[in-house]
Amino acid sequence: GENRTMAKRRSSYYDSYWPQYTYTRPIEVIDGIKAKSKRGRFVENWWADRWIKALRNLMDSGRLSRGRSYARSGQVVEINVEPGYISARVQGTRRSPYRVSIKLQPLSNRRWNKVFDALAEQAIFAAQLLNGEMPVDIEQVFDAIQVPLFPASRGDLKTDCSCPDWVNPCKHIAAVYYLMGERFDQDPFLLSTARATQRQHFAQT
Repeated sequence: GENRTMAKRRSSYYDSYWPQYTYTRPIEVIDGIKAKSKRGRFVENWWADRWIKALRNLMDSGRLSRGRSYARSGQVVEINVEPGYISARVQGTRRSPYRVSIKLQPLSNRRWNKVFDALAEQAIFAAQLLNGEMPVDIEQVFDAIQVPLFPASRGDLKTDCSCPDWVNPCKHIAAVYYLMGERFDQDPFLLSTARATQRQHFAQT
């Protein structure tokens, strides 16, 4: 809408006003976490692709592109995944890596129980999940309880970075987000950990 257009104009203005910050090359990381993807598509499976596409709706293309480059060049130093919380460190242009946090809106016990009940009613869903597969129609279960499986708005995804960029999400957050997409691509059930609370996680283990 109009607000989004104005935000993009402001982003373009500040990028041109501070070119020394926007385009300065970051400090090279020797043993950083590098994305497996070198070009083109970042992930293969539909659920990981939905995760990546959700970010495209939340940030401008310039920072998105630079974040993708950061992920592929290994600028992310570390990533830690805990129930409902993703923390990371990303090396930028300053000596100390920036601290990144990504929080997904957790689902309440009542809503998780509704999800489990709905999945149990679908034999094909249960069979696919037991086989380590993510059912294509599983989003319908989450839609039925009016809670998106993937981030659909800024309220579903709270991000923060210690870098001086005034825009949130920034390219450092995007780099971590892309790498998490690759992890979800290999392990779709890691996404449920990101949507759970500490108490729910320990109850399931």
